[in-house]
Amino acid sequence: MADNIARVFADAIATDPTRPLLTWYDDATGDRTELSGVTLANWVSKTANLLVDEVGLAPGTPAGVLLPPHWQTAAVLLACWSAKLSVVDTPGDVGVLFAAADRFDEAQSWSADERYALGLAPLAAPLRQVPPGFVDYVVEVRGHGDHFTPQSGPGPTDAHLLGRAEARATELGIEPGARILVDATRYPDPVDWLLAPLTRAATVVLCANQDPARRAARLTAEKVTHDLP
Repeated sequence: MADNIARVFADAIATDPTRPLLTWYDDATGDRTELSGVTLANWVSKTANLLVDEVGLAPGTPAGVLLPPHWQTAAVLLACWSAKLSVVDTPGDVGVLFAAADRFDEAQSWSADERYALGLAPLAAPLRQVPPGFVDYVVEVRGHGDHFTPQSGPGPTDAHLLGRAEARATELGIEPGARILVDATRYPDPVDWLLAPLTRAATVVLCANQDPARRAARLTAEKVTHDLP
């Protein structure tokens, strides 16, 4: 396995960049978003370019990510790791902070040079109202470049995260190339819903507010081969 997260992501999509890599459902809103490997990579590149070119962050800079499991969260996290930032979850001084709309109050306890708000709306719609001190992530990110070349080698937390991801992939029984169904409520840790599948080049159907009545039909429709326990 590669020694850095950016390489693991690139390897996971290399065989077929057009296959559905991450499919997002929210049964409370009816939202469904499907991203191929190439589409997610585009979002990752744009976000990494925002972090490096616009915000001017250097490798090792801490980044705060106050986001739930979501396809936009995948883009943000993979971009931070591609830029060799250190993603932290303890309030403190960070170079950049990404926060979901329901965590704006919590974000006030963080000291950040730049703050991006995410509404996590269907179709990546912008926020109707951006809180003071924030800018809208989906508005800002669209203007950045479609290609980003990560520096070689691992970021400061890559070894630890990939080690955990490998162990969790084994514990969860994720086979290489599997298509897995993940309940976002039961598996909120991105090591479980994002990194562990990537280490196996698996694709993910990620469901928030999952309706048990829709589960059986979804397993069939999405051609799921492994339902996380």
